[in-house]
Parts: sequence; C-alpha cells; structure tokens
Amino acid sequence: MVQNFSPVADTWLRLFLIGGLSLAGGSMIAVIGFARSAYMTDTDTRPHQPVPFSHRHHAGELGIDCRYCHSNVETGPQAGLPPTETCMTCHSQIWTNATMLEPVRKSLAMNTPIEWTRVAKLPDYVFFRHDIHIAKGVGCESCHGRIDQMALTYRAKAFTMQFCIDCHRDPGPHLRPQDHITDMAWQPSPRARKEGEEIAAHEGIRFGELTHCYVCHR
Repeated sequence: MVQNFSPVADTWLRLFLIGGLSLAGGSMIAVIGFARSAYMTDTDTRPHQPVPFSHRHHAGELGIDCRYCHSNVETGPQAGLPPTETCMTCHSQIWTNATMLEPVRKSLAMNTPIEWTRVAKLPDYVFFRHDIHIAKGVGCESCHGRIDQMALTYRAKAFTMQFCIDCHRDPGPHLRPQDHITDMAWQPSPRARKEGEEIAAHEGIRFGELTHCYVCHR
C-alpha cells in the first residue's frame, strides 16, 4: 500500500486542529469578556453633568434620604429626578453664590428643568418598575451600589440580563426590611435567606414565576 502522506503531515494536521480549536475558544472568551467589560456595560463611567452633584456629600455626609430627591421611587415606575425647587430648598440659603450652582439658579429663574445625563438606564425593551421592587424589599444599594460614597455618580453594577435573572431566580437573600430600603450600609444577618423568605411570603412573591420572559419583556 502506497503512503500518500508523510508522518510529519499527520503532526501538522493535529497542530492545525488544536490551533483552530484554541483560536475559536479564545475568540469566544474574548467576545464574552468584551460584552461584560466596563466599556460595554457603562460601569465605572462618570458622565458629564451640568452640575457636579455629589451623592457622597448629600446622601453620605448629610444623610439625606434617597426619597427626598427621588420622590417617585415608591409610587411609580421611575425614581424620578428632583425638580429645581427641591435643590433650592437648601441652596436658596447656603452656597447661594457658588459658581458651580449657577445652572441651578438659572434653571429656577427661567423655569426650565436641568438636563441631567442618565446614569442608570435600562434598554427600552425591558419592563421595570421601581415601586414594585421597593415594595417587595429590594434596597437601593442592591442595584445602585454604595451611591452614598460616590463623589460623582456612576453605574456600579452592570444591568445585564444575568444580573436580573440571578436575583429573580433566588430573591430571598436579596430582600431587606422596609426600614432599611434606603440604608446603604445595611448588612444582611446570618439568617438572611430565612428572613428574606419570610419577607417574600408576606409580600406574596411567587417563587418560580419571576424568571418567566413576560416578567421583564412585555
């Protein structure tokens, strides 16, 4: 029998197959890594704002409750942005001539809203309501991170589908008492799962149904 290929050819074929599989696997890992990178998820990015508002100062140092400015968070789908009148409740008395607050004073004088750049934004095809999550025991920090420590606001957590599914699949450990909803420093107890399940039972959360497609896509 005539041998058409030398033994070296078999070695090259093996190397070619191994190299091809390695390239395909590496490319897949690279694509997944890029999709989850800060560049694609907009995490740790501080967009330009008309006023350099500091949550660290207002929420952290002064202890202003989230709901004072985001007044719709318990009653509507969006948390809402504070009207200029809310800002001027304090700043008509303090820092009245600060240069950085000129856009705020101009907004009040001209009766036009400040055009803030949205930081926490979901795609239009995602159905989400703040009031439902707040009512069921999901704290602000669970999705927004330690915003009370942010000098300039950024997205601390990637709002990927996996991020939402992980919580919807097992919400118990993520739930907290209502009096700690806006408490950024709250830490779950060793009985977090048990306590969360009790909250879920009280609020009528239906385990097993939260991962259905229609929950987030309607």
